[in-house]
Amino acid sequence: MIRAVVCGAAGRMGGRITAMMRESDDFTLVGAVERSGNERIGHDAGEVAGIGKIGVPLVGDLGTVMSQGQVIIDFTTPHATMTHVALAVQAQVPVVVGTTGLTAADLERIKALSSTVPCVVSPNMSVGVNVLLKALAEVAATLGDAYDVEIVETHHRFKQDAPSGTALKMAQVIAQTLGRELDTAGIYGRSGVTGARSTEEIAIHALRAGDVIGDHTVIFGGMGERIEMTHRAHSRDNFARGALRAARWIIGRPPGMYDMQDVLGLRARP
Repeated sequence: MIRAVVCGAAGRMGGRITAMMRESDDFTLVGAVERSGNERIGHDAGEVAGIGKIGVPLVGDLGTVMSQGQVIIDFTTPHATMTHVALAVQAQVPVVVGTTGLTAADLERIKALSSTVPCVVSPNMSVGVNVLLKALAEVAATLGDAYDVEIVETHHRFKQDAPSGTALKMAQVIAQTLGRELDTAGIYGRSGVTGARSTEEIAIHALRAGDVIGDHTVIFGGMGERIEMTHRAHSRDNFARGALRAARWIIGRPPGMYDMQDVLGLRARP
């Protein structure tokens, strides 16, 4: 059995990961972490996840349970994630990070920390989304600069960051394929008299409404036609399954920073 610690265990994703571990035959939850001061600290993680008692209480400090795990799964906030990754490195425990909103500096820091411990970092651990990322690179390479790129993402009204990490990842994949720098080519919504669209732009539009789990559409618009590629998440379980798949995969890997393209064997080989 794989002994796992879940950070953010009282959150939407943490709860589903806890529940799916209960359903799996190769995972056991040995630690459940929430931010210090959360009203659910001390409560049973299973009850918080809606699956009944499992004998694992929520704690407010990863350091108190970290040594019990073979892998840490983190779906929290950027600040908490950076603390948790540093602790994981100290304890030499592999870590899977699904937190969104990480900055470029955060990712560089995780990359440096992962020189001694393997770490999977992905803003979206859905198998379908990661297959789509692979396809987007191939489509962008074929279409080139003749097609405009627009990305529209929709999430529930409670989501804290915008645009979504998945939309940004899609934009990064396309920008890299087309030889563009997203820092200069990226457009985030439009307002006012913006003038004609440039061929270099990669635009991202964020919608927040109701309880939408996550919809992403990439539009390649040409003269006389357009291609639309869409992924719709019907439940958070597909993200949880991906996180568990990453956790299985990361144990025993060499140190380094990986993503779901590595986990799924989709990484382009030289």
